[in-house]
Amino acid sequence: MYLYDELDRTIVTERVADFRDQVGRRISGALTEEEFKPLRLMNGVYLQLHAYMLRIAIPYGTLSSPKLRMLAHVGRRYDRNYGHFTTRQNIQFNWIKLEDLPDATADLASVGLHGMQTSGNCVRNITTDQWAGVAPDEIEDPRIWAELLRQHCTMHPEFSFLPRKFKIGVTAAAHDRVAVKIHDIGLRLHRNGAGEVGFEVLVGGGLGRTPFIAKSIRPFLPKRDILSYVEAILRTYNQFARRDNLWKARIKILVHDLGAEAFAREVEAEWQHIKDGPLALDSAVVAEIASRFRYPDYARLEDNPPELARLRKADRRFDTWVGNAVANHKVPGYAVVTLSLKPEGGPPGDATSDQMDAIADLADHYSFGEIRVGHEQNLVFPHVAQRDLAELWHALDHIGVATPNVGLVSDIIACPGLDYCSLANTRAIPVAQELTRRFRDLDLARELGRLHINISGCINACGHHHIGHIGILGVEKNGEEFFQITLGGRADEKAELGALLGPAVPYGKVADVVEEVVAAYLELRERPNEKFVETVKRVGVQPFKERVYATH
Repeated sequence: MYLYDELDRTIVTERVADFRDQVGRRISGALTEEEFKPLRLMNGVYLQLHAYMLRIAIPYGTLSSPKLRMLAHVGRRYDRNYGHFTTRQNIQFNWIKLEDLPDATADLASVGLHGMQTSGNCVRNITTDQWAGVAPDEIEDPRIWAELLRQHCTMHPEFSFLPRKFKIGVTAAAHDRVAVKIHDIGLRLHRNGAGEVGFEVLVGGGLGRTPFIAKSIRPFLPKRDILSYVEAILRTYNQFARRDNLWKARIKILVHDLGAEAFAREVEAEWQHIKDGPLALDSAVVAEIASRFRYPDYARLEDNPPELARLRKADRRFDTWVGNAVANHKVPGYAVVTLSLKPEGGPPGDATSDQMDAIADLADHYSFGEIRVGHEQNLVFPHVAQRDLAELWHALDHIGVATPNVGLVSDIIACPGLDYCSLANTRAIPVAQELTRRFRDLDLARELGRLHINISGCINACGHHHIGHIGILGVEKNGEEFFQITLGGRADEKAELGALLGPAVPYGKVADVVEEVVAAYLELRERPNEKFVETVKRVGVQPFKERVYATH
């Protein structure tokens, strides 16, 4: 876990004081809502359908137990006893009162939490692997590089007013758990033919109204050059991107219009002016940042202890949970545990204040006080001794976060939709809730295997529907809620956009259609272990379309 210094704390504290003055002026009428808007956005505050929403940054998804307890406190004191974890590894509070915002942000600042750069046309919260630092398949801890980028981009005078919001993702593992190919900049740590570690640089990914998979513009970039090269990309974007059209201002449009090769040439030309300057990383600087990440003092434990095997054999529910929610750790005798925030009938990604307090206590006892947030809207304990798994499972089950559905059909990603968001066309949460009920049978879910459903309430795609194995997009038709269905999307290292199934279906039919798609998959797959996306890739969308529209 990263230890923040006095400079970070000072910046956050001073920002709270500034924001308190701005809110006071808005309440007094000295500022209109339009004048207040850019000021609140700089602090992560949105005006939604029913209230202000406060979005809090969780850099690279890493939380300490005191920070999680503070989030629980904010939910309990200033909101409605819960928070919503997002696909950007942030948390949102949807019912904050304007007059309470300064006190809420002051409480958050006391533990180093803030809403800076969670909104507005700036570099947003930089994301990485929720298993960073413990994943057996990673080259090194990518959070070190995410932290370097965070420090460089936060309140950067040139990049605080970009043409549009800007998102960066960093991965260092063979399997992409970050979805780097849908980011404005995706960075993939890997080894070149000489065994050197550096970055593949991808640009121009993004979803929304015009979705694109990012293009690789540099197969290998030495680590010393990462800040200067990202700076060159941002300068190029700032120079050439359109500011006259909100829908064409994202870097993905610029890369598409120029072409990836032409864009890369512009970046390289800009980079030549700065690559050997102050932004060239000295190894001592990287070492200093790395030294501020504190790793647990792991005990020497037996790997796969016999007692764990015995307990799994004795209790089918425990065995199912271990098989679904527990992953390998790079240190023998330890495991990575995912806590499902997708209970049957529940809003995806929500956690109550009581749950957050309990999870913080359990993290202290079982995970060295550390919690992670994943972009799938679940939480992770990254440092659990295998010998403690049974005890932990009972405790997690007691508070409702041990549903063994991680990565399965009911582990649904969904945006808040029309229940909260002023941009949405349709509801998303009730669709997700109904689908978790339809697929409550865990035996069926396990038979289906890895199958991701992503739901967005509008074309802005906060639910990442384009890259869901089954994507669901809400659209409005003559005042009624309809949903378009896409199939075959994926967010990993083989990222693809889903293909449209056919005409949009009404709200009351969308769950039936998903059931028909799943039934068709079971009939079409060649073998029991052929994944849903593999079947769609092999047979295309047409057989699913014929099945669905023959019955609806």
